[in-house]
Amino acid sequence: MKNSLWGNIFKRKNNSEEDILSTLRQVPLFANMTDGELREFEKLIHQRQFKAGETIFWEGEPGVGMYIIQRGAVTICKHSRNEVRETLVVLHDGEFFGELALLDESPRSASAIAEAPSQIIGLFRPDLFGLLERKPRLGNKFLFQLALIIGERLKQTNSEIQNLRAQLDRSDVIV
Repeated sequence: MKNSLWGNIFKRKNNSEEDILSTLRQVPLFANMTDGELREFEKLIHQRQFKAGETIFWEGEPGVGMYIIQRGAVTICKHSRNEVRETLVVLHDGEFFGELALLDESPRSASAIAEAPSQIIGLFRPDLFGLLERKPRLGNKFLFQLALIIGERLKQTNSEIQNLRAQLDRSDVIV
């Protein structure tokens, strides 16, 4: 016979909650956070399933938040004028995209399409701003990590541009 008085003390966490926490632990944006801090973000997270081929967001639409892949695969791509899809990258479990939308609402620079059935979690700008009001230290900790990651990506992009320029300088192509 089950004793309801003691039942809740030993109750295991909901698998969905534990999945979200373990996913957040994989993401560099949350790398230096305690379990308590991660639980604050867990309250803000929105979960959604996407079918293979389903669009998560379109290039050009206003950005509202970032996404983290719990399970699945997402293609980040550009569409040319003749509607040819150019794949920029394919992301997998634990990887994130769309993070610049947390800082501003400028149009998306690429589209995101589920490559396979995917479980995606989203963190949206209004929720982050609410956290910044309620728990400014935690919000600032997150924003500092975001700034570091964006800075690293910018350095990598600059390096790739320099390499491309060097290749052009060595080639006979006139630009």
